[in-house]
Amino acid sequence: MATTRSRTLRPVPDVETQLMHRVIHGYKRAYRIAGDGPALLLIHGIGDSSAIWADLVPHLAKDYTVIAPDLLGHGQSDKPRGDYSVAAYANGMRDLLAVLGIERATVVGHSLGGAVAMQMAYQFPQLVERLVLVSSSGITKDVHPVLRLISVPVANEWMGMLRLPGGHSIARVAWNLLDQLHEGTVAPGAVLTRTPDIMRVLGELNDHAAYFAFLKSLRAVVDWRGQVVTLLDRCYLNEAIPVQIVWGARDTIFPVTHAHLAHSAMPGSRIAVFKNAGHYPFRSDSLGFLRVLEEFLSTTVPAEFDAAHWRHTLMSGVGEGDIVGGPMTRMAVLDAMGSSERSAT
Repeated sequence: MATTRSRTLRPVPDVETQLMHRVIHGYKRAYRIAGDGPALLLIHGIGDSSAIWADLVPHLAKDYTVIAPDLLGHGQSDKPRGDYSVAAYANGMRDLLAVLGIERATVVGHSLGGAVAMQMAYQFPQLVERLVLVSSSGITKDVHPVLRLISVPVANEWMGMLRLPGGHSIARVAWNLLDQLHEGTVAPGAVLTRTPDIMRVLGELNDHAAYFAFLKSLRAVVDWRGQVVTLLDRCYLNEAIPVQIVWGARDTIFPVTHAHLAHSAMPGSRIAVFKNAGHYPFRSDSLGFLRVLEEFLSTTVPAEFDAAHWRHTLMSGVGEGDIVGGPMTRMAVLDAMGSSERSAT
């Protein structure tokens, strides 16, 4: 198990990161780009932006061309009334790479970005050299109860408190309390002092456009019962793609059990669990995360897409024998894969 310490990365001299904009299909797309070499695409999660990767980009840019976009509806990208599904986000990443003249990339996805990364590997396997899934959504139904609550059309109106004076403080207390109830332990003092993962996810939704885009993105993947899609049913198609799974053992958004389910569904994958990290292991221990990522990149060979093999694998499907792990884990993977609410795209 990987452990974490509170350490930060030292600045890297002579590495320039540029925030750029391109208009694609009539919408402005913002992205950070730096470095030269094989392409690394870093995809942030819901409610975040490319800024979440800011400390890592200069270090990775020493050896790679690093592209960190703001997903549509996030950061400095446009926030239209549009399609915010996982499949649409994957299309957007394909289009951005095409505009930048990048034919293939290692795709690193955090949270919702992990689901987008998996969707890219399914929709556009010829583009994806490797996958790195960091505290990824799209595994099974479990998700923080606050996100379930916000996905309900009437209940989400209380999110309007974020735009009121002192709203963030009130919301922090409410979310911390729900976070503790979710874990089954409530300590009165901790209600005022804890900063759970959910606060980071929801803490920057200050304007109406960002809030609307957040709700559209959330409702595409979550309802009152939890996550509505799983991508485990097509993980077998990734057998030729090197996969690294990274998780925080204290993740309250998506429990660490999701990491082991994904690992079980992708037998050739690697897994690193950061003992003291939550939903943002690359922030809790930036150096540790960077070491895991760089080792994975340096010790694996980029996948080469084989259309004939892909077609054969797709026709053969996945069997129980393709899933590794103990009986309980295997059963959980099969249950998720057999859900009637799986993604059809």
